[in-house]
Amino acid sequence: MFRFLAFDRYILRLILLPLFGTLVLSAMLLLIEKMLSLFDFVINEGGPVSVVWRMLGNLLPEYLGLGIPIGVMLGILLGFRRLALSSELDAMRAAGLSYGRMLVVPFIIATIFAVVNFGIVGFLQPYSRYNYEGLRFELRSGALGASIRVGEFARFGSRMTLRVEESLEGGSNLKGIFMRTTDEAGRSLAVSAASGRFLRTDDPDVIILRVTNGTLVHESSGAGSPRILSFVQHDIPIDLPPIDSFRARGDGTLEMSIPELFRAAYGPGAQEPLATSAAATLHRRLIQCVALFVIPFLAVALAVPPKRSTSALGVFLSVIILVTYHKITEYGERMSAIGRIDPVLAQWIPFVLFAGLCLWMFHVLAHRPGGQPIGALESVLARLVASASRLAGRLLPARPALAPAQ
Repeated sequence: MFRFLAFDRYILRLILLPLFGTLVLSAMLLLIEKMLSLFDFVINEGGPVSVVWRMLGNLLPEYLGLGIPIGVMLGILLGFRRLALSSELDAMRAAGLSYGRMLVVPFIIATIFAVVNFGIVGFLQPYSRYNYEGLRFELRSGALGASIRVGEFARFGSRMTLRVEESLEGGSNLKGIFMRTTDEAGRSLAVSAASGRFLRTDDPDVIILRVTNGTLVHESSGAGSPRILSFVQHDIPIDLPPIDSFRARGDGTLEMSIPELFRAAYGPGAQEPLATSAAATLHRRLIQCVALFVIPFLAVALAVPPKRSTSALGVFLSVIILVTYHKITEYGERMSAIGRIDPVLAQWIPFVLFAGLCLWMFHVLAHRPGGQPIGALESVLARLVASASRLAGRLLPARPALAPAQ
């Protein structure tokens, strides 16, 4: 039976800190990149800023699908790199510990995150994507107050027009209000007010616009001159326009959970082209979880630099390899969804090649005396740096020597 020894706990501490740090950092970077476009979208639609945070929260599970493999990779890599640079790894090897025994803790971590990733990509992502699309629909349809744009005339049906000069506090405080309504008898009501706010009522189809410090002009076809009134506060009921309900979940395969994808792809009632698209998405999600079990081999192989070298080339290569593999599987999913490639071949052949590369690099490090899987790249990089230094020395003028003090 496996015993969790002191050096296992030590390796665990070395891995966990960079793992969670990288996971949080990668997720935040991906969210920040999306945040700017979301702010632009919400502002253009006239919605409240608070919707941006709700939309980002629904995007987080999707970004964790890539953030978790990167976090596990860099957590293990940086932990073992620290052991290698401090010569602790050589001491463990001299004490009889093999690389296979050292991989026990990384594999435990990879297994835990593979289960977590399965829950995220298999069940949480479909519902969060559906909620995200629902928020976009509500913004465009006006269900979140986006039908009233600042500085523009908004029409409620065929009898009411409203214009707002300024919207503060997420739309709860309005400035510079003008409204005009007409009824079937031809009577019109025009209101201009300095400020106002919308209030809910018991009827979901009616809201109250409470305006303050303004003027009310009431005009009818039979009256000679309009009636003009000044007010401090006045409540105006507004009938909300009808809003279409959002569609049901499952409009696309990205909104289906893994059991739903399996039934759509291989169930008795499976129909094309949905079956092909569902199979492509199903195998892609399974690959995202299975790939975590070969990441420890690649991370350890890239963590150990050549002797007398502190180069971080392995860190750079790990991110490049993982992101490239992610993009290849993403492209395979798209090609499979339109029927150009078999879904099984599009996902599992790149995985077999990726797993073979990881196992080969680990084999070179662990079982070949003095083996270094990226040793050739390290030497090429060192020569390039030396050549660049010599070229810079020739191109840059030498500094004049300082004259000795008199």
